[in-house]
Amino acid sequence: MSLHGWSEGAIPPQAGRLAVVTGGSSGLGYETALALAQGCADVIIADRAESQGRSAAAMIRSLAPKSLVRFEKLDLGELASVSAFAGRVAAEDRPLDLLVNHAGVSAPRKRQVTADGFEMQLGVNYLGHFALTGSLLPMLRRSREPRVVQVSSLAHRLGKIRFADMHAERRYRRWSAYSQSKLATLMFARELQRRSDAHGWGLLSLAAHPGYAQNKSQAHERRNRSVLSRLNRSVGKVMKASAADGARPTLFAALSPAVQPGGFYGPGGLFEFAGDPESAYASRTARDAALGQRLWQVSEQLTGVEWPGN
Repeated sequence: MSLHGWSEGAIPPQAGRLAVVTGGSSGLGYETALALAQGCADVIIADRAESQGRSAAAMIRSLAPKSLVRFEKLDLGELASVSAFAGRVAAEDRPLDLLVNHAGVSAPRKRQVTADGFEMQLGVNYLGHFALTGSLLPMLRRSREPRVVQVSSLAHRLGKIRFADMHAERRYRRWSAYSQSKLATLMFARELQRRSDAHGWGLLSLAAHPGYAQNKSQAHERRNRSVLSRLNRSVGKVMKASAADGARPTLFAALSPAVQPGGFYGPGGLFEFAGDPESAYASRTARDAALGQRLWQVSEQLTGVEWPGN
């Protein structure tokens, strides 16, 4: 399905709606939060970087004065922080209309773990967002048209869910771990839609990827010789899509009336690197429903988050 011509200018009015954007203090997340605020949505920037997050919120308020924008601390690498954040949002006693799960960690050279012992990329990129979404589900269900958007990556196509070694304790390969986390993110979006339909949660669950957009993590790849790192450097010489361009597929998934339940969106240009938002290719593994159900069950066990209707 072609979606050419869609842009931030096509954002429908968002007055009165509440959105949470994780990782909204910089890069693609900031551009997503800014566009939502300029559409007059009230936006919570959820990030672990407090100083940067407060500065980002202040900047967005200056650019979108009709929107209520604030920062809330959220460390997706700590389940206790996820629970505390969800509690603060719930205390507002207000429906949550949109959750954009954008924050992520990209290929640290050495294996790191979260406060709960998860491999850092799987823990932050996927498990933290799994726990966050489950914790915010009651607020999402209060909205008339709630949406949840997971930000995945082209790298998901190289990913495998290594159930026997999900946390890379036996062998850590950073891009392999990254690809696994982004595959899990996409599988989560699809399984969330299936379960919403089965249990009547009323969600639109979607996923998006930014294509090849300049982001902070790419600046640290100059000396690495892995295939993905070399590809990053080579593509970067000829394609330098801005963070604003990279945010367009996420905004499309978050706001367009043309989306399909469980859909996946990305740039429609060559190799899906850049261009107007279109339906994106999801790998065969990402479309494996039985694998998605298994991943969900494992994720519930790891996070301790209980979803209704199970």
